[in-house]
Amino acid sequence: MNGIGTAAVAAQVTLVVVGAPLLTGVMRKVRARLEGRAGAAVTQPWRDLRKLLRKEAITPVGTGPAFRAAPPLLVATTAVVAALVPLVSTATPVGRRADLILVVALLGLGTVAVALAGLDTGTAFGGMGASRQMTVAALVEPTILLAVFALSMPAGSTNLSAIVSGGLHDPVRLVSPAGLLATAALAVAVLAETGRLPVDNPATHLELTMVHEATALEFAGPDLALVELGTQMRLTVLLGLLASLAAPWGIATTTTPLALALALAVLTAKVALLGTALAAAEVFWAKLRLFRVPELLAGSFLLAVLAVTASYFLTGA
Repeated sequence: MNGIGTAAVAAQVTLVVVGAPLLTGVMRKVRARLEGRAGAAVTQPWRDLRKLLRKEAITPVGTGPAFRAAPPLLVATTAVVAALVPLVSTATPVGRRADLILVVALLGLGTVAVALAGLDTGTAFGGMGASRQMTVAALVEPTILLAVFALSMPAGSTNLSAIVSGGLHDPVRLVSPAGLLATAALAVAVLAETGRLPVDNPATHLELTMVHEATALEFAGPDLALVELGTQMRLTVLLGLLASLAAPWGIATTTTPLALALALAVLTAKVALLGTALAAAEVFWAKLRLFRVPELLAGSFLLAVLAVTASYFLTGA
């Protein structure tokens, strides 16, 4: 069991690392087609990363350890989250450690590292982006905690593997009022956490509208490649987490090779479908003005609170 379970963890981490740039390429291709453009190849993000890795690493004058440590820390924390979250199987050696609070803390650590790097540069845009990013994070992290906590109440545990297993054995809870409210709140939080429309536009470099992009302006070469890869991995992991919690069907509950292979294929299909739907929706969405973003995130937080309340009464806690 341990050998196959370890292989499942390694497979899902590898799938996230390798597939994250491809998911970004697919989303860009979908947007381009819907906008009437040919668009770049799906593998273009991987080519961009390869080009950046070949360049010289340039560190701005006056920056300290926070700037240099941010890119590898972002990738490392996201890789650990990819190993903990039950994307492929609930029967893994690290499944017992996949606690909700730990996963949110790791995501927050990556966000704080990049924000500190933006502040460390001493530039106006870096400080502005760091301030905006932490404002968004302060509203997003509690929403993720409460939304998943609402789903965890019927399972009686904040362990993500237990929550997913409970959804597999009792799918009615997923379409209950608490489950639907929690899924809606989590979806909005994922959009904000990954810097997608309508919260942020990852394709823009307009100084007055940037949130996540502003903190990465001073990175270059391999450091920029790691930041881009880490951002793409976070999108893939969070979409996978949303798919696992809202539609856990296809996740392996055993450690047989056939079940794991099928689970990898189902995970790829679900994340690709969510990414395609998100890219298609972004064509019709406009970016919210900055002072409207807290209102949207406050609304998602309210949905999460309502989900916890509904779950409390439905479980009779």
